[in-house]
Amino acid sequence: MADPRLAWLPATELAAMIRKKKVSPVEAIDAVLDRIEKLNPRLNAFVTVTDADARRQAKAAERALGKRSARLGPLHGVPFSVKDLVNTKGVRTTFGTPFYRDNVPAEDAPMVERMKAAGAIMLGKTNTPTFGWIGATHNLVFGITRNPWNLERTPGGSSGGASAAAAAGLGPLHIGTDGGGSIRIPASCAGIFGHKPSYGRIPTHPASGAWSLSHIGPLTRTVADAALMLAVCAGPDERDQYSLPASGEDYLKSLGGGVKGLRVAYTDDLGFVDAVDPEVRAVCAKAALVFRELGCKVEDVRPGWPSPREAWGEIFCGGIATRMAPYVDRPGDIEPGLLRIIQTTLKNPPTKYVQAWFDRLAWWQHPRAFFEKYDLLLTPTIACPPFAVGLDNPTEIAGKPVEPYAWIPFTYPFNVTGQPAASVPCGFTRDGLPIGLQIVGRRFDDATVLRASAAFERARPWAQRRPVLE
Repeated sequence: MADPRLAWLPATELAAMIRKKKVSPVEAIDAVLDRIEKLNPRLNAFVTVTDADARRQAKAAERALGKRSARLGPLHGVPFSVKDLVNTKGVRTTFGTPFYRDNVPAEDAPMVERMKAAGAIMLGKTNTPTFGWIGATHNLVFGITRNPWNLERTPGGSSGGASAAAAAGLGPLHIGTDGGGSIRIPASCAGIFGHKPSYGRIPTHPASGAWSLSHIGPLTRTVADAALMLAVCAGPDERDQYSLPASGEDYLKSLGGGVKGLRVAYTDDLGFVDAVDPEVRAVCAKAALVFRELGCKVEDVRPGWPSPREAWGEIFCGGIATRMAPYVDRPGDIEPGLLRIIQTTLKNPPTKYVQAWFDRLAWWQHPRAFFEKYDLLLTPTIACPPFAVGLDNPTEIAGKPVEPYAWIPFTYPFNVTGQPAASVPCGFTRDGLPIGLQIVGRRFDDATVLRASAAFERARPWAQRRPVLE
């Protein structure tokens, strides 16, 4: 029986221990697979577990450690998972819908390919709603994924399988995607770290339904683990013509620098936020003050921006509706809320979609001007604590009825702009539910977002606090 403590080791530590032969890859994989077998029936974080293949690769990784000629990657023997929206060669990828129940891709997505090339070992696929359409995680193929902190609450979405797995110690490294908050929302809900890299920083292929909004990136328990994933996976790929040139940045090394002197803005009202839960508001405002302790110049601000909700919604829903259009004659295989979006969106004139693009491009001028003055923007990640499982969206916040997507007003604007943004755990509600603080950086400045996240983590460490699931 593998040592269960290995399942909780950060990838940075585990990789170093494996290279020094203090831990074998077989022990590391067995520890996580044992934990998945024990806890996944309750959480439903993983929808496909590639245990036999993972064990084969772990044995090969162990043999490689004994060969002097072997070139070991930075993630040699370290386990990772992949969201079920991301292609995996030879492993079922359903996109959370019955229409792709038996879909087996012929190639890996670039991020998966690079994780494997760095020596990481895939454990399987994590749950997602259909094409990532909501910030909760349930679908008609695999059902509901539950939050390790409270099994009756959502772990967020659409990378909710990944966040639940990370929070429960089901491996250190998890690949998620984010078209409107789908890395940051679940990071906040599950009390873990999530980084949405700059658009194109990690290449994507094939394009998602919300291709121009959708980023791919890490969900982890520590900032250093996310930086390690970014270091391994960033850089251009010819399959993604919007992928960014290599930055030359050593994301792990950049974590060590401080944040003294940075100009930091905090707001819980961008100008269009309908409602924020009072506990979320209080915890995040207190967390923002930590940056003052760290030597930053912190200001409370009210940017007064107009809402980009309609532009984002038309592009996001338009992409998903187009992907799902061939299947509208099978309504029983589509969630009712998603079906309504598809039917409504397909009735729109094409010019409405094009206008949304123009509106999106025009809206950039607001954050562009703002970030001329500030290095970082801090906000609550989401406007409420994790809500009940089974709901697509919360129906009210702080007693006020809200529209769908009104609870994520802080996340989707930065899919519109493509800026790097992360969610750090910053506290808990009185009921013990996690709350996240969002850290948004200038365009392309992933290094400062990660450095600020690491500085906050050192000042207010979170990884030692774990949900009780045993």
